[in-house]
Amino acid sequence: MSGTGKRVILSSRPVGLPTLDNFSFESFSTPPLTAGQVLVKVAHFSLDPYMRGRMDDARSYAPPIQIGSVMEAGAVGCVEASACEGLEVGDWVYGRMGWTDLAVIEGGLVQKLPISIEPKSLALGVLGMPGFTGWWGLTQHGRPKAGETLVVGAVTGSVGSMVAQLSKKLGLKTIGIAGSEEKCALAVDKFGVDHCLNHKSFNTPEALSAALEAVAPEGVDIYFENVGGKLFEAVIPRMNEHGRIPVCGMISWYNEGSMGTGALTETLSTPHLWRNILVRKLSVNGFIISDHWSNYLQFVREIEPLVESGTLKYLEDEVAGIEKAPSAFIGLLQGHNLGKLVVAV
Repeated sequence: MSGTGKRVILSSRPVGLPTLDNFSFESFSTPPLTAGQVLVKVAHFSLDPYMRGRMDDARSYAPPIQIGSVMEAGAVGCVEASACEGLEVGDWVYGRMGWTDLAVIEGGLVQKLPISIEPKSLALGVLGMPGFTGWWGLTQHGRPKAGETLVVGAVTGSVGSMVAQLSKKLGLKTIGIAGSEEKCALAVDKFGVDHCLNHKSFNTPEALSAALEAVAPEGVDIYFENVGGKLFEAVIPRMNEHGRIPVCGMISWYNEGSMGTGALTETLSTPHLWRNILVRKLSVNGFIISDHWSNYLQFVREIEPLVESGTLKYLEDEVAGIEKAPSAFIGLLQGHNLGKLVVAV
């Protein structure tokens, strides 16, 4: 069985913030299945900040997307045809299928969805890679203790909201940072943070740091780093001795060239940064969640009941139609989304 689909191709490498000219659409026919392959009708694919780094031709933890290749993404879909033992027509699966509405993929590269609740797109957000990232980074590298204070940026996103809610559940004072008053209200009312600061209300890192000191005079024990930029500069001086900084992203620098070269223009110099790490005896742990995928089912077993019961909240920002994926992705990098951004195809 074969079919005709549409996919989004990387047509050129961006300089700074991507534009629509960096993407193109391609219609294609799927080839006949060979042994071990499945044909998947994609229902949703994920849009995530890390994809911006993959668009650059630069050394990183994964190879860059090649010009003329489909944009990479995690996706969920239903098996329409199978030549793979153990996968049948009608099975719902997750895999790295990309920005596409139809995919032929090796059966060993997908897995049956381990969740029973709806919508299936939860496997891309709160019960998928972003939620897993927040859970792993906080529990393994944040090492939270009741009574401590935690700060997390992009708090209404799928990673940040997981970190914030787990932090509260574990008895920590939890401070979120977001990019609008609307997002801050959401962080407090839906995700339960104690305080939320709108970083766009402060022109300098020093002003943001002073506001953080006002709501957390006791200092910060854990800073879950997924933003970089002004937030990073503001929080570092507020860190307590033996503080922990799990690092999973730096979205504010992604558009500044390979590996965030715009960081070189920030006011927090390298000597100043290293001095803070030394004298405050900080633990800074970068991590790539794909290195820890063997722990994913443990995460699902722990978190799925909380989601199912409504104890742990989530928010999806769904865009309808593959044609809208490039503009939605550009908006994501500018902070326009509310919650986990997925494309319904």
